[in-house]
Amino acid sequence: MKLVECVPNFSEGRDLDKIRSITREIEAVPGVKLLDVDPGASTNRTVVTFVGPPEAAVEAAFRAIAKAAEVIDMRAHKGAHPRMGATDVCPFVPVSGVTMEDCVRLAADLGRRVAGELAIPVYLYEAAARRPERRNLATVRAGEYEGLPEKLKNPRWAPDFGEAVFNPKSGATIIGAREFLIAYNINLNTRDRKLAHEIALSLRESGRAKRDKNGDVVKDVRGSTVKVPGKFKEVKSVGWYVEDYGVAQISVNFTDYKKTPVHVVFDEAVRLAGKLGLRVTGSELVGLIPKEALLMAGRYYLEKQGKSPGVPEAELIRMAVRSLGLSDVVPFEPEKKIIENQVREPGPALVGMTLRGFTDELSMDSPAPGGGSVAALCGALSAGLSAMVANLTVGKKGYEAVCGEMVATAVEAQALKDFLLDAVDRDTNAFNKVMEAFRLPKTTPEQAQEKDRAIEEANKEATLVPLEVLEKAVDAVGLARIAAAKGNKNSLSDAGVAGLAAQAAGEGAYDNVLINIGGIKDAKFVDQVKRRASAARKTLDKEGKSVREIVANVLAGPKTD
Repeated sequence: MKLVECVPNFSEGRDLDKIRSITREIEAVPGVKLLDVDPGASTNRTVVTFVGPPEAAVEAAFRAIAKAAEVIDMRAHKGAHPRMGATDVCPFVPVSGVTMEDCVRLAADLGRRVAGELAIPVYLYEAAARRPERRNLATVRAGEYEGLPEKLKNPRWAPDFGEAVFNPKSGATIIGAREFLIAYNINLNTRDRKLAHEIALSLRESGRAKRDKNGDVVKDVRGSTVKVPGKFKEVKSVGWYVEDYGVAQISVNFTDYKKTPVHVVFDEAVRLAGKLGLRVTGSELVGLIPKEALLMAGRYYLEKQGKSPGVPEAELIRMAVRSLGLSDVVPFEPEKKIIENQVREPGPALVGMTLRGFTDELSMDSPAPGGGSVAALCGALSAGLSAMVANLTVGKKGYEAVCGEMVATAVEAQALKDFLLDAVDRDTNAFNKVMEAFRLPKTTPEQAQEKDRAIEEANKEATLVPLEVLEKAVDAVGLARIAAAKGNKNSLSDAGVAGLAAQAAGEGAYDNVLINIGGIKDAKFVDQVKRRASAARKTLDKEGKSVREIVANVLAGPKTD
């Protein structure tokens, strides 16, 4: 799932009608889900959080910024929080299926549109900044709204998008891209805030003040405090006491969990607590967390136990939740706390059915689900079998030399399994879109033209889904070959079935590509698809034969005279 988070901050925290008019614009965009609206009266500012597919997120952000420009007048705005415009900042955050580079592109697309259509000067910050001095938000916002007229006269502060012309009603907007911020608390078996803060000082990047042998703070020649850096980059932390729980906590903000993962800080907190005679009893997540952060933790703790991390995502998440003690003070609910679980793709959710339910649905007189979904399912079953063989090999005597390769095989197979399971529904959804396009009216020339366009686009999507399944089937049969050649010999037949299932998936997907491509008029698209499909099928056949040969040779046993 391609998913980004967007966190626009609006310079209005008191008039709930104005705030609701802005958030309604976000909720009106298909595919976008509004997660949180946090107004503050003293700051006169509202922080909004929503998630959605990349292009939908840009559309929702633009509509919200446009509405804010309409209902907020910066000439009358007063508040405790620094601000530069009606929409002060608007960062995009990669969640799943997108990169930081993708979010940088989204920021630029939005900035260009805001400047062009709304006449609001736009600055880019953080990862989207085009100049090093503009990465820091505080630097860009220096002078705030009141200093903006003079700032725009300085060529060094010309906006990244739009004219250097002061917009008195809306000010300027700062748009950017940054990593996901995880708010996280580590629980201690003490009420002593000072002990919690002592650990926090060692964890956080900014560290603590250096002290001399007399305990006095050391200053440099300019009179600034000399710091002893903490252990972890992109980590901010403090110690505090929470009366509701009756415990002291180490409050941690991860500004880039990919550079410093949650589980690494948790384990170090356990070590430092032990040195102070304390115990970590668990932890607490504040707000939402990307699924990958928990998957990383699950893999880490399984590997510490000497087990293969190539298990289903649900098991990795269970391992992470138990190992981090995430239900220590309040129950951890993955459906509510993992950000990807907040957004569901529309459709029949075939993969949620029982085997009998899916097969019964398949056997009805409706054309979907059909062969395309079954081909994807065959591929997922193949990947599942390869993961099983690999996991049955890890830790077994006599297979020490291939342990690392089997772990990698299992991990790759699990990811492939999940992709192909997703394709079961995607194939059926794509077919349904084709049917919907054919049902469009064509009474007028304009309607007929729109119908032709919709049919062409729907047919392309219905072709690309099985093409992806075909190419992933090639990956699946490759994993089956590794499992057959190097995996646990007691599971050789399972590896053989994995190879056959992958071939069935690929051949079935290939046939679906050919039948769907027949209705497409775009000759260039058709040619590209045919070349990709032909190349994939050749590799599929070659790899499939290799799996069968490996299995047959071993099952035949040693030759005798």
